[in-house]
Amino acid sequence: MKFIGITLGAIALMLVILSCGKKQNSSPDVAVQTYPTTVVKETDVTLQSTYPVTVKGQEDIEIRPRIDGFIDVICVDEGARVTKGQELFKINAPSAEQALTSAQAAVQSAQAQVGTAKLNADRIKPLADKGIVGKVQFETAVNSYQTALAGLAQAEATLKNAKATQSWTTVTSPVNGLVGSINYRMGSLVNSANILTTVANTGSVYAHFSLNEKELVSFLNNIQGKTQAEKIKNIPPVTLTLSDGTVYEQTGKVETITGSVNITTGSVNFRAEFLNKEGRLRSGASGKISIPRRIENAIVVPQKATFSLQDKVIIYVVAADTVTQKTIEVIPMNDGKEYVVTNGLTSGERIVTDGVATLGQGKKISFEN
Repeated sequence: MKFIGITLGAIALMLVILSCGKKQNSSPDVAVQTYPTTVVKETDVTLQSTYPVTVKGQEDIEIRPRIDGFIDVICVDEGARVTKGQELFKINAPSAEQALTSAQAAVQSAQAQVGTAKLNADRIKPLADKGIVGKVQFETAVNSYQTALAGLAQAEATLKNAKATQSWTTVTSPVNGLVGSINYRMGSLVNSANILTTVANTGSVYAHFSLNEKELVSFLNNIQGKTQAEKIKNIPPVTLTLSDGTVYEQTGKVETITGSVNITTGSVNFRAEFLNKEGRLRSGASGKISIPRRIENAIVVPQKATFSLQDKVIIYVVAADTVTQKTIEVIPMNDGKEYVVTNGLTSGERIVTDGVATLGQGKKISFEN
């Protein structure tokens, strides 16, 4: 009986094991998830590097009085378009008028002295010729006449200077342009230290912007030419976007790059020129400048196909049915949705284009060819 009990127990244990095995074997396989993928190809792209700019007139001139006095008349208004030589202000300068009056009187006095000295020399000359008066007396009269002539010349020079100073009471525009803010009003006491206004020649304008040292090296490396001057000539036309988001209709040209790095900011200044015949651009305006950069045989991938890990950009490459992480180097496209891959991918590789947050190294996936 004991033997029969052991045998029945063994049979029961075997049945339990077989039953568990069937349960395990009957578990369904985990489903392989499907992801969207694409095979990357080379293409030519144009990137736009954008920098903030400040617009200045080709000539942006501070207007200062050359004489002390009170503003008598303001001949123009702020924002007015003026021509070279046009009157802007009239200055009341009593000291200048007094100096002019004195200089005119001094000239009249000097002229009278010349006349008297000449008469005296003319009177003595025949007497000296006849020996009635001595030669010394005649030479003294001639010297007095020469002294009077010199005095007249000096008085006339003083008068000329006084007239020039008097002309400074009228302040004129040195160039064609637009009048800026008028900082002083009628009756204000002004001198050469005061800026009355500015006149900006905006027939052409300059857009000033800067790049840091690293950006400058990268920028110049992508421009053809051996010297900086050659590279500047080869910089493509640039585009100006105004503060309201509209694009200025005229393209510009980068003309200069400063030869030294600003120690304080660590940047290098650029200057681009734009024609402004319609006067749409004003000095002091702001905006953004866009410099195109063409990259040939580039690989473009969607930004959502990547993720960042410790300052590195990672993408998943598909080999057979398994994904592998790859570190890539990228440049953002201007649309904010794509990257240009500069290193890490080759044409013909298949990448996962979406859902990368659910992937892991070595994970098996399925995809449609």
